[in-house]
Amino acid sequence: MNLPPDKARLLRQYDNEKKWDLICDQERFQVKNPPHTYIQKLQSFLDPSVTRKKFRRRVQESTKVLRELEISLRTNHIGWVREFLNDENKGLDVLVDYLSFAQCSVMFDFEALESGDDGAFDKLRSWSRSIEDLQPPSALSAPFTNSLARSARQSVLRYSTLPGRRALKNSRLVSQKDDVHVCILCLRAIMNYQYGFNLVMSHPHAVNEIALSLNNKNPRTKALVLELLAAVCLVRGGHEIILAAFDNFKEVCKELHRFEKLMEYFRNEDSNIDFMVACMQFINIVVHSVEDMNFRVHLQYEFTKLGLEEFLQKSRHTESEKLQVQIQAYLDNVFDVGGLLEDAETKNVALEKVEELEEHVSHLTEKLLDLENENMMRVAELEKQLLQREKELESVKETYENTSHQVHTLRRLIKEKEEAFQRRCHLEPSARGLESMGSEALARVGSAELNEGMPHSDLDLLTLAPPAEEALPLPPPPAPPLPPPPPPLPDKCPPAPPLPGAAPSVVLTVGLSAIRIKKPIKTKFRLPVFNWTALKPNQISGTVFSELDDEKILEDLDLDKFEELFKTKAQGPALDLICSKNKTAQKAASKVTLLEANRAKNLAITLRKAGRSAEEICRAIHTFDLQTLPVDFVECLMRFLPTEAEVKLLRQYERERQPLEELTAEDRFMLLFSKVERLTQRMAGMAFLGNFQDNLQMLTPQLNSQEIFLG
Repeated sequence: MNLPPDKARLLRQYDNEKKWDLICDQERFQVKNPPHTYIQKLQSFLDPSVTRKKFRRRVQESTKVLRELEISLRTNHIGWVREFLNDENKGLDVLVDYLSFAQCSVMFDFEALESGDDGAFDKLRSWSRSIEDLQPPSALSAPFTNSLARSARQSVLRYSTLPGRRALKNSRLVSQKDDVHVCILCLRAIMNYQYGFNLVMSHPHAVNEIALSLNNKNPRTKALVLELLAAVCLVRGGHEIILAAFDNFKEVCKELHRFEKLMEYFRNEDSNIDFMVACMQFINIVVHSVEDMNFRVHLQYEFTKLGLEEFLQKSRHTESEKLQVQIQAYLDNVFDVGGLLEDAETKNVALEKVEELEEHVSHLTEKLLDLENENMMRVAELEKQLLQREKELESVKETYENTSHQVHTLRRLIKEKEEAFQRRCHLEPSARGLESMGSEALARVGSAELNEGMPHSDLDLLTLAPPAEEALPLPPPPAPPLPPPPPPLPDKCPPAPPLPGAAPSVVLTVGLSAIRIKKPIKTKFRLPVFNWTALKPNQISGTVFSELDDEKILEDLDLDKFEELFKTKAQGPALDLICSKNKTAQKAASKVTLLEANRAKNLAITLRKAGRSAEEICRAIHTFDLQTLPVDFVECLMRFLPTEAEVKLLRQYERERQPLEELTAEDRFMLLFSKVERLTQRMAGMAFLGNFQDNLQMLTPQLNSQEIFLG
């Protein structure tokens, strides 16, 4: 079917039924006239021997014949077209000759042939004969030489066969019709086939005649011509053919510059947008399809001299989008030689700067590599240190967790201990009160019965007997349970030892229980006491104390030596009992006490154990000095923390400005003791510090066993 590639692709998209219908339509098509029919008719129009009257009758049907030929070339199968173009019919030659004949009058109109000037006709013929005398090919560059030579040969060939005056008038009749336009359509139909396109490209003056058709007055014809020329320019070798055709156009139309008529039509036909679009498209293809940049600049300069750029600047704001696209395409592809020269100079400067920068970068790169190496070594060292610190941190974390667990446990134990201590502190006054009440009741009962059965002297000795806490602790007598007497009053000396031959122990009966009252043992020196809790009378029964005999033990024991060894410090020789009683009475009468009696006695016992003055004790509490105050003494001293009532009494005594020397030693100590800041917290802190190691050693095995159990 001889379809072009785009039509063939479209045909392949049809289904089989549609394709079969097209094939059947192609077979049913009947060729209306064979090729030689049209060729004979066209040749009859070119016969110079035909009279003008007969030519007028024939030319009436020339346009019709050309239209039928164009339809046949466009619609008939490829075989018909090949038959039209074969060597026997030479349809392309006939068609080109008729195109040349149809527009030759237009060429001659440039010499005013319509006025009947025979001189102009002869001048044109002489120009035709002398066209070969143009500048020789060696004087021009190769492309222009070939184009000009070819144009000269084709012009000589064409004008050597120019018709006479009669033929020229016939041509003027034809040019008034649309024959030129239809001839261009016929050539386009031929060029739609690859075979016909190659024939047109190789024809001696077919492209020249097409280019000369630009002189036609019909804008549609000129637009069609420019479309064909643009198509030729895009194929290989077509650009040289187009330039040669316009060189021929320049010689025939006597242009001063190539493309001069084209630019004239472009400027004057501003009302026909289709022609302007085709003209601008052709200029874009001619100028910008060249690979050689110098040649491209040369072509661009040709149009610049003809005023193309100025006209494009005026036409940039046209309403036609197609024309705007073509104008913008030309402006975008224009080579600004001045700008390129400046760019080249700038490039040289930039290259020098780049070279300097590259050298500088190389130096910086070397320095950077050195720094990177140093930093890598430093990073490696830091990573090593980091790993070491992480290991140490893990170890510290483990130690911290263990210590935290231990501290938590210790805090819990300390809290329990403090709670037990608080309970003990709350229970101690009640216990002391009960002990005091029991001792007083026991003393009253014993005194009543002794007054009845004992001499007066023995009763006095019994009354003056020192308490068990201040006497030398001896094994309990083998008597029924007997609670120890109440604590002694402060600063009272123990009574004298019993006289020889004193009465034995007296057995007292209280209610249903027999309580054996043992005779107090009198010593020459004050002896240390045990800080113990006395058993109640009903608790002695069944114990070792109910069977002990004090007198028998005293017979075996050297009491004098015992007293000398264990007497308390700062004591002189043994005191006489009567003298001691008098001094004690005087001392008791001269001293003032603000503390409760039992509390004062217990405090005196505790202070004597320390062997320190009140100032030294308070100073050690201020400095948390556990070397001066052992932890055992601190725990004992915590029982005597001053109460609010005691502090109030002591402060009132000071406000009244009474002499402090009249206070007992215990009261003076309590006065200094109460003035220690944050006393309770300090004492608790010293006790905690003193017992910390013992608590830690006690709890560590338990914690380790718990860790093993949990682990």
